Amino acid sequence: MSTLEMLIRLLAGVSLGAVIGFERQYRARMAGLRTNALVAAGATLFVLLSAHGFHGGTADPTRVAAQIVSGIGFLGAGVILRDGFNVRGLNTAATLWCSAAIGALAGAGMLDVALAGTVVVVVVNTALRAAGRRVDRQPDAGAEQTTQYSFVAVTDDAHEAHIRALLVQSLTRTDFQLAAIASSDIGGGKVEVRAELLADRRDDRQMESAVSRLSLEPHVTSVGWRILDGTEERE
Repeated sequence: MSTLEMLIRLLAGVSLGAVIGFERQYRARMAGLRTNALVAAGATLFVLLSAHGFHGGTADPTRVAAQIVSGIGFLGAGVILRDGFNVRGLNTAATLWCSAAIGALAGAGMLDVALAGTVVVVVVNTALRAAGRRVDRQPDAGAEQTTQYSFVAVTDDAHEAHIRALLVQSLTRTDFQLAAIASSDIGGGKVEVRAELLADRRDDRQMESAVSRLSLEPHVTSVGWRILDGTEERE
């Protein structure tokens, strides 16, 4: 194989990985444009090395390429995070795995299959995103369509703005819609920051996760939530 053909395969691998990474970068995921492009480029180079870097009767061109599958697992594990009761980054890790496969296909010269795989990955990450949310948010039979939560954190005057910002940031990581947020002086140098949220369905697990994050702040003296119909309260 000529050097020019190797460069073409490498360019194809990097370009297709960048296409996948562009969608991840647009959605502000941890592994974005550069990461996916580098994963695809590395897989391409490993396949080229495996196929054309070893010669002789004892050479096994599949040995290096086979390690891509297991090696990418370590990189994928680095983007999977446990956030309270939730696990984040699984889709990003799966996308990195696919980027490695795209690069391996490009390195093997199967550019048409690599292009088709890239289209499939991008379509899954975009078109199926809304479909997945609709399926996940299907309410149980007889359940109310909307649940309204009240989220409260108490801190001191000096850190009110900081805790308020953290509260908004923490809640935006959930599937809830922030309806209102306000601060009020409760005396003794303490401030109560209260937020009201709307949800398509009741999801206490995400509320507990937000409580756990805010409770780790040293300047938060109490934090809790309740459903506004008064049926339940957690602190």
